[in-house]
Amino acid sequence: MNELTRIQSHLVWLGTHAMDIGALTVFLYCFREREDILRIFEGLAGQRMMTSYFRIGGVSLEPPLDFWKKTRDFLKRMPEKIAEYEALLSGNPIWVSRLKGVGPLSAADAVALGVTGPPLRASGVDWDLRRDMPYSGYEKYQFKVPTSTVGDTWARYTVRIEEMYESVKIAQQAMDRMPEGAIVANAPKIILPDREQMKTQMESLIHHFKIGTEGCAVPAGEVFQAVESPRGVMGYYVVSDGTAKPLRVHMRNPSFATLQSLETMCKGKLLGDVVAVIGSIDIVLGEIDR
Repeated sequence: MNELTRIQSHLVWLGTHAMDIGALTVFLYCFREREDILRIFEGLAGQRMMTSYFRIGGVSLEPPLDFWKKTRDFLKRMPEKIAEYEALLSGNPIWVSRLKGVGPLSAADAVALGVTGPPLRASGVDWDLRRDMPYSGYEKYQFKVPTSTVGDTWARYTVRIEEMYESVKIAQQAMDRMPEGAIVANAPKIILPDREQMKTQMESLIHHFKIGTEGCAVPAGEVFQAVESPRGVMGYYVVSDGTAKPLRVHMRNPSFATLQSLETMCKGKLLGDVVAVIGSIDIVLGEIDR
């Protein structure tokens, strides 16, 4: 699900970025494949976006019976679709002229401005939390981290294209090694017990009531955990005072930091280049508005 999310996010970026430059057809093609992913999400979690599928201790629902075939079929045909996007854009002289040499960002500036994700790797900094600070078992998977040393808008385009190919490989590996067993941990004081048990066992009913009304208490302390989101490092700093409600929560969202680099990349360029540069950093304003 992590890697399907990365692919669908990059499809939104590529489709809208291409549309900003004037390549309207690519937008329709990208959203065609994105729709396939959202249908998989909907079948899995009952929701196309903001699925809330991952839960503390596991996931919310068993996959539907057709999930495995639909997902494998999608992963099988997706590399051909990515190649189709490249065929439409990479040799297009207008696309090339609007991206190559536009919006350069050096590795030093990228690090100083807090840039992460594809824009950082496109500037030559080989850093990806999935490989360098692995979580969710990423250390078990074989994949490359695409990088470039050019640091311009074109490099940010090529890095994300390569990332989609790698995401397909990771998702295929995950499908091949999917274990059997329970979808949630057996931790009744933290996770809602099985509903059938709740109906027949008093202890499960009590746990269900207490978790539903009070939540689960977390030991006092603080933690910072980050993941490699499609746009870069997304981290959460959480402070607990030992109760069921956090004392403090702070979110480190990649778009908020990456937007700082816009001025550096646009200095000395034409006003029309700003459109291409903004598209290349793939910001989401919901992450930025505080």
